[in-house]
Amino acid sequence: MNFLASLAEALPQTPLLTGADCAPWVKDWTGAWTGEPMAVIRPSSTEEVSRIMQLAHAHGVPVVPAGGLSGLVGGTHAPDALVLSVDRMAHIHKIDPVTRVAVAQAGTILHTLREAAAEQGLQFPMTFGAQGSATIGGILSTNAGGSNVLKYGNTRDLCLGIEAVLPDGTVLDLMSALHKDNTGYALKHLLIGAEGTLGIITAATLKLYPTPRIRTTGFLACASLADALTTLNQLQEASSDAVEAFEFMPANYMAAYSDLHPTERAPFEAPYPVNILVELASTAPRDAALSPEGVPILQDTFEASLAALMEDGLVTDAVIASNDTQRAAFWKIRESAAELSLHGPRAAIINDIALPLDEIPTFFDRMAVALPKVDAGATDMTVAHLGDGNIHYTVRPTSPDLKDAIMAMVEAEVRDLGGSFSAEHGVGLSKLNSMARHKPAAALATMQAIKNAIDPTGILNAGKVIPPLES
Repeated sequence: MNFLASLAEALPQTPLLTGADCAPWVKDWTGAWTGEPMAVIRPSSTEEVSRIMQLAHAHGVPVVPAGGLSGLVGGTHAPDALVLSVDRMAHIHKIDPVTRVAVAQAGTILHTLREAAAEQGLQFPMTFGAQGSATIGGILSTNAGGSNVLKYGNTRDLCLGIEAVLPDGTVLDLMSALHKDNTGYALKHLLIGAEGTLGIITAATLKLYPTPRIRTTGFLACASLADALTTLNQLQEASSDAVEAFEFMPANYMAAYSDLHPTERAPFEAPYPVNILVELASTAPRDAALSPEGVPILQDTFEASLAALMEDGLVTDAVIASNDTQRAAFWKIRESAAELSLHGPRAAIINDIALPLDEIPTFFDRMAVALPKVDAGATDMTVAHLGDGNIHYTVRPTSPDLKDAIMAMVEAEVRDLGGSFSAEHGVGLSKLNSMARHKPAAALATMQAIKNAIDPTGILNAGKVIPPLES
């Protein structure tokens, strides 16, 4: 009996798609990778995932796990492989307002979890533009970041426990709700960020936080990135670390957004070199209380800080959202980054890098000199989680043949400044060459040894994350 027939017999109630029905899984979100899978199977339980992997292991069939298909690095590219989609595993088992814990299956959409938590007066603070499609399993597998990392950390920091199915079908139950557990190797952290190469995450126990009583959001303009970073520090001090997001968009990003959305009003009338979307939030009743002028104390603190920053010349201009509609309009500008990056006459190179905060201005100074040397006609555009040093540096080369040279140049500068070539999107296929260039040989060998130990037949998301090693 062949593999697909075995699957159909073992799991007759589980949707098994072939041919044209696999169309949603043929091409990734960016359009950079295309390949028709052998089939797509859509289990609804951990037990079904386990049985699928047992059969795949026995038949030596490659399996690629998939969630919301919103990745940017080719992590779900699956030509001639079985795609195991967790989209039907979307049940939220528990939202506990006392322990502030959520338990959810891996196919749960991030926005759905955030809404469920909000109904209990809580928040799951991970947020980014693709939250309407990204799944819990996907964000754990890539250790996703987002706009609130400055305050809450990456997905890894928000996870207490996971459940996963290993390549041979073994179920690994690590669904602890403990905040402290010092019992041997941190297997949970090994699987988080592994991009489905070591196991398929099927469920997770996640941290929740109280919903802020008050938020205040504004756009700031600064003359330089150095001024913006000083502004961040002063706002943190003035607000008792209430800054949740500090997002940088340069003048050409703002111009590109206005070109794409000409009917929408820009935050500022004039162009500025450094535009910052900043959001402060607090759960403290005192910050939500009204001042004698009828303004929430947190907003009053924000306004007073901005006045002082403008007097000192650190902030050139500022506007504070007066209502939820204006706040949403501000955030739409920032969350259009992927749309802007992919919109244009030439394919874009999206560099997802991280730098020490004090080296960020130096990086842009160096790019102004280095990029024209590699490609005189290339254009660049940036958006950044400035508070945590994560920069999405997008380059449009004059020829796709220059892609690897440009990436190598960017990565060399990043390495020289003590940074990382991959901050939050993952490695997948797109950064295999980067891994080969810059990851220490000992680290790559250790990763390969772990992969070989857990997945000796190499069937799980093969060819991703770890580049081929020289023998």
